[in-house]
Amino acid sequence: ESLRSARAIHAALVEGLRAAGLPEAAIQLVPTSDRAAVGAMLTMTDFIDVIVPRGGKGLVGRVRAEARVPVFAHLEGIVHVYVDRAADLAKARKVILNAKTRRTGICGAAECLLIDRAFFEACGAPFITDLVEAGVEVRGDDALQGLPGVVPADDADWGREYLDMIVAARLVEGVDGAIAHIRRYGSNHTDCVLTEDDAVAARFFERLDSAILMRNASTQFADGGEFGMGAEIGIATGKLHARGPVGAEQLTSFKYLVEGDGAIRA
Repeated sequence: ESLRSARAIHAALVEGLRAAGLPEAAIQLVPTSDRAAVGAMLTMTDFIDVIVPRGGKGLVGRVRAEARVPVFAHLEGIVHVYVDRAADLAKARKVILNAKTRRTGICGAAECLLIDRAFFEACGAPFITDLVEAGVEVRGDDALQGLPGVVPADDADWGREYLDMIVAARLVEGVDGAIAHIRRYGSNHTDCVLTEDDAVAARFFERLDSAILMRNASTQFADGGEFGMGAEIGIATGKLHARGPVGAEQLTSFKYLVEGDGAIRA
């Protein structure tokens, strides 16, 4: 499908070049069967300005390891959702189920659920029941293994991208515990806080360095089209792109802060 789509797009663009009187070779289609061509492209700094790898972890890992050309890419979407003690339970249940199950195979799908211990002691974790009933395998820490349907997690489950109907879950000590966990295991892609406390949300947004941070919204919104950018070319978790004179402002990166009120993606 990808190859046929690329051929159709290439043919349309070449037709446009001809109509404009421009060289047809300005847009080229690289044969997907020629893996050596990929290796050559990664070093063509005189001809290629940027590479945006779209594909599996193996491809992206190779590009990032071998490229001499600048790369816009993310290797993994290890996405966390933190349920704060000031979370609205109804919103939390709706957002968590959507963040995990709407589409499990995309980089914005939730992979780890962090629950404030005080929230759990007061309200339990009905959203875990929702996930289990939806067919999700919940791999929990010691504190959560007594819940129906939860299976034991091991060390390999923290910092893991499942891209499947599986999620890891654990209790943490407040927002700082969540931040510490995400800093250790996250991939700087997308992370979410569920809270009605503005100070908690501000600390979460300030102390984490993910490209996208969300409050009370499904992580499945991590998409260029949803951000109003049109067709998404890729998601980048790097920080720098500057040209010409570089001062402090040009070295300053940015991140997207998304505020919701229980928003889920259809």
